[in-house]
Amino acid sequence: MLDRTSQRHQALERVARHIVDLPNARMVVPADRAEPGSWFGGGNMWQAPGGALYLVGRYRNPGDSRTGVAAGTRGFALAAFRSTDGGGTFEKIWQLDKEHLSPENEPVVSIEGAALFASPSGVELLVSSEKGTRSYPESVASFQKPGTGVWTIDRLAASSVESLPESSIEPLLWSDDEAYLHVKDPFFVSSRQGSTWLGVCTHPFGWSSSNTVMLPYTPGDASPSLAEGIVLPRGAAWDVAITRVTSMVDLAWFGLSEADDGEPAEFLVFYDGGECVRDHEQHPSGVHRPRGFSCEELAGIALWREGSGELERISRLVPAFVSPHGTGCCRYVDVLRSQEGSFATWQQAAEDGSQPLMFHSTAPNTRT
Repeated sequence: MLDRTSQRHQALERVARHIVDLPNARMVVPADRAEPGSWFGGGNMWQAPGGALYLVGRYRNPGDSRTGVAAGTRGFALAAFRSTDGGGTFEKIWQLDKEHLSPENEPVVSIEGAALFASPSGVELLVSSEKGTRSYPESVASFQKPGTGVWTIDRLAASSVESLPESSIEPLLWSDDEAYLHVKDPFFVSSRQGSTWLGVCTHPFGWSSSNTVMLPYTPGDASPSLAEGIVLPRGAAWDVAITRVTSMVDLAWFGLSEADDGEPAEFLVFYDGGECVRDHEQHPSGVHRPRGFSCEELAGIALWREGSGELERISRLVPAFVSPHGTGCCRYVDVLRSQEGSFATWQQAAEDGSQPLMFHSTAPNTRT
């Protein structure tokens, strides 16, 4: 007989697969090129007060930190799309290049993950990028490869998503700590108590791994500090090298947790994992499987209790989502829950090796 923990994990697995439905998903934004290393995604979906859906993400083509990101186009543009028919169709409303997203005297060499969120003035856009003029701290300066910089996060604020291109860009979050030197891929989590968490992915100076840090955040306020954050550690098997959280959904929305305002909320966590940073040759007599590595991660699920520094892993030994194509890559899952139901997007390896943005929606008040 299954114990209560196992029963609950199985229920959460069913919910997760109902939301992120790989067999029934459809592509909404293709990659720029039909080749490995080219994709669109790494962003999120946001719903405006009037009901329109917006999604943001970056176009990326090959470019590699081992030879210098500037040697390729890498993350060359950030784009936003709008849907006024509940996700039936999406239209591109703007596309911004590296120069447009470069703060003063800090040229961007690659655009990475981004996130939209409501702010007092309307909407905020957080975008991470690699700044070519930033140098490593003196203690680890010899590790910085030619043509590379440091990843940081900037902020834009406007009254609407449509007007974000006219707003100024300001530095928001960066680090000089060698263990958390690169900061990227922001996402937001709303608490039942009305507070907001900002999640970010961090890398050490040697890019040997990645973690997730959760920070208390107030839209419109001054720069948050990594020192105030909670580190969610990497796993023990398929996610031993990489744990990059990309989205969290309150379990109370699915009737799987008590919606008690006096207790910390519990969240269903979607995260990217990898067994190694670079792809390793597999033994010819071993079990061949998607391993997950940098830029080709797999997706897992977990539980997070608000304020905790631990993840209760549901995908403890194997990932939850693997593409049937290519490397099996399935990553950057984002889930938006609204009165219209749930809306999920993610990057998924295609037959040609690219990673287009996939989309799936569910009916409101779905119980699985």
